[in-house]
Amino acid sequence: MHIRQRIAATAISALLAGGAIGLAPAAQAHDVAPASCYGSAHSYLKPAGTYWLPAGDVFSTSSACADINIKPNTNRYVKVCFETNGRLECQANYTLARAGQWTAIATSVRDGALFAFEFRSDAKSTGSWAA
Repeated sequence: MHIRQRIAATAISALLAGGAIGLAPAAQAHDVAPASCYGSAHSYLKPAGTYWLPAGDVFSTSSACADINIKPNTNRYVKVCFETNGRLECQANYTLARAGQWTAIATSVRDGALFAFEFRSDAKSTGSWAA
């Protein structure tokens, strides 16, 4: 009986190890795209008294990211406004971007799109963005 338990335990260990090895490449492949996107991230400082980043200007998306992402240092509600024909057209709703975490505010955005962030609060905000 004792030998059967050892064989069963060894077989289960082998199956678990094989399953973990089989999952590792998929997990690594999933992390490659965000790493290259976030590797081109820019830090930001939005001063108190304004809702906009950048104030009076726009950013441009790149081929590094398919989405517009933000990682604030404190929780912030944010939306993206796209420049169309010289005007900013904003998303209908704000998205909660949690402190220290990347949040996609707009997805599947074309390269070269002009945009700005609109914050729900005019409090000072710092962090990073990638697009």
